[in-house]
Amino acid sequence: MRPNMTKQKLREGRTVMGAIIGEYAPVALELTGALGFDFVMIDCEHGSMTLDQVENLVRASEAFGLTPLARVPDHEPSTILRFLDRGVQGIIVPHVNTAEQALAVTRAARYYPEGERSIGSTRAHDYYVGVSRAEAARFLNEHVMVIPMIEHIDAVRNMDAILAVPGIDVVHIAANDLAQSMGFPPEAQVRAKSMEAIAKARAAGIPAGVGGNDPGAPAAVAELVREGATFVTLSALGLLRLGIDTFRREFEAASRIAVG
Repeated sequence: MRPNMTKQKLREGRTVMGAIIGEYAPVALELTGALGFDFVMIDCEHGSMTLDQVENLVRASEAFGLTPLARVPDHEPSTILRFLDRGVQGIIVPHVNTAEQALAVTRAARYYPEGERSIGSTRAHDYYVGVSRAEAARFLNEHVMVIPMIEHIDAVRNMDAILAVPGIDVVHIAANDLAQSMGFPPEAQVRAKSMEAIAKARAAGIPAGVGGNDPGAPAAVAELVREGATFVTLSALGLLRLGIDTFRREFEAASRIAVG
């Protein structure tokens, strides 16, 4: 079984960065690993991958040194189980607004005595080759990551209670849905609430995650990191768009030939 290097880096106080992959594109995932990202978020909330495709993306992650994480579509223990059994090393859970919801997902992701995850014999356990059931359960409990998403104003209001739940490894603040839950106020108000959530996580000793919703503005992402965020996600498609647009504009400036 493989140690969770992203979890280890966070424990060391380092900042980690990952790509959001919402399509079945192993080559895109492999490239982000080759270029030095730490993890991948396999997005099955908005993405369309099947569980078999998720398992193959996990294999690609392992081959290129990425920690495979999955954004699951719902809170159901049966859903969380199926993703973890395919080898993802962490779950990113959308719309966790209360401590009760946070506790339920942490317990669904871990074995006794920390949780109630159903025990199977899968690739996540190395099929019990060279490892006992008890050893596998202890190892997976230690290395799994449970990451609730803070993406509603109610979640920000309940942050203190959520952060007190045992077994939370990161809280990930999602500004777009947070803005929607606030009625799309001026950006400064949404940013203030995001900063409030980051500060509360830091005070509780739990890493805070943020999304680089505009990959074309790395300075804005860097500012969030300076404010205390240490878990950063970037859209792979957004980075592709940025690369294409940057090349096109620089080409046009150098050649004085318009494209498109």
